[in-house]
Amino acid sequence: MTNPPAPAGPRLWPRVALVAVALFAGGRMIADSGAQAGEPPRPSAADAFDTSVAPGANPSVRSLPPSPPTRIKIKALDVDAPVRGLERDTDNTLEAPPPDDKNLAGWDSAGVTPGSTGTAVLAGHVDTHSGPAVFYGLGSLHKANKVSVTRADGRTAVFGVDAVEVYEKDTFPSEKVYRQAARAELRLITCGGNYTKKNGYSANTVVYAHLIQTL
Repeated sequence: MTNPPAPAGPRLWPRVALVAVALFAGGRMIADSGAQAGEPPRPSAADAFDTSVAPGANPSVRSLPPSPPTRIKIKALDVDAPVRGLERDTDNTLEAPPPDDKNLAGWDSAGVTPGSTGTAVLAGHVDTHSGPAVFYGLGSLHKANKVSVTRADGRTAVFGVDAVEVYEKDTFPSEKVYRQAARAELRLITCGGNYTKKNGYSANTVVYAHLIQTL
């Protein structure tokens, strides 16, 4: 299994070879999924970043104080799933979401909370041994689609999609994906690309979004 590169720092490896976040000081990566459900949707070229337009540095809305996420909803994909905080072991390993739960997203409980200033990251399985899972459809999202994250404080952070891109794991742009933003941003990550039984998925699908509303 080839993992995407990351900035220098202590590595944190996933416990299982299913889609799971492995965190570093300044970077993260996604491991292979463990099953094939037919290749997941691939993002369109129209939904990639427009390099001629510089992203805004100022918050579009006032960010929220920290509070853990509890649920994610993506209306365009009919996603409505609980969010589980993923703990780190004493060896700095981040646990993976349960491999048998198709409708669950994971969040690093030591990271930025969705809606707070910075870059929050949610990861989910693309599939399990029983079929497509919570983030199977990420590659079919489009710019301006909305992602809603409910938080433990009862507030909801609503994000607008800025871009959807897929990266081969051996050229994964860790700095681009995980750098801390000056506004409240969100990354949704799962496996993608080609699948083989020998090597698993060849790539990661990444959704970039920023906070557009708080409820």
